[in-house]
Amino acid sequence: MFHWLRDHHRAEARKRQFPSEWEAFLRANVSHYCVLNEAERAELCAMIQVFVEEKHWEGCGGLDLTDEIRVTIAAQACLLQLGLPHDYYRNVESILIYPSTVVPPTHRAGVFERVDGPVATSVPILGQAFVRGPVILVWDTVLRGARHPEQGHNVVYHEFAHKLDMLDGAADGTPLLADRDQFADWVAVCSHEFLRLRGLAEKGHKTFLDTYGATNEAEFFAVATEEFFDRPIALQKHAPDLYRVLSAYYRQDTAGRANRTCLVKE
Repeated sequence: MFHWLRDHHRAEARKRQFPSEWEAFLRANVSHYCVLNEAERAELCAMIQVFVEEKHWEGCGGLDLTDEIRVTIAAQACLLQLGLPHDYYRNVESILIYPSTVVPPTHRAGVFERVDGPVATSVPILGQAFVRGPVILVWDTVLRGARHPEQGHNVVYHEFAHKLDMLDGAADGTPLLADRDQFADWVAVCSHEFLRLRGLAEKGHKTFLDTYGATNEAEFFAVATEEFFDRPIALQKHAPDLYRVLSAYYRQDTAGRANRTCLVKE
């Protein structure tokens, strides 16, 4: 009965007319919305309506939580699942948003912290994702990443990639994959690219992927996801096999999409 009611509410939410002011937020804040085709935009908007309604949203640190904040975050989280069979991130119940970089209370450091340096306790964070807890985001960083994909850093993609990774019960940089062949291909390619990144980082060489991805396999997947959506043409050039396995997993050709003409913002 619970699942029937949930699915009924989701179907009703998806059928509602998407508010014009929400679309204005997408056009102003989410660069990737411009390059989606009509069918993709329609599906993304339907997903956003469910996501905004189902999740518990909380403004922290004095942040005045608005629809603009909810919609901007929801759009980026849902974009990751646009081509995937999904359940609207069943492992995400709450999303906590701070206005700017936050220093959390001292706690045991986890592998799912997005920080400006090595993971440590009581350091400034841009976002966090917990296996059995909320996603924490910083609004000014969220907005900057959404508006400027050319920078290759997007905290929403990063933290929600962690949540996709966690869906199989293991935070190991390998999300749920379709079959054994895809799994074998994923392990071979990602292991190679992770070790290559780690080796270059240890030698102090310049790398295309953020060296934060060399921390562990989970961070590698999250960092690679940022590049797959934000700078896909460059990723395809620098690491074609990595682009290929990410495209197969997400079921999206982000490099092809990046060549589309962006709609004029109103």
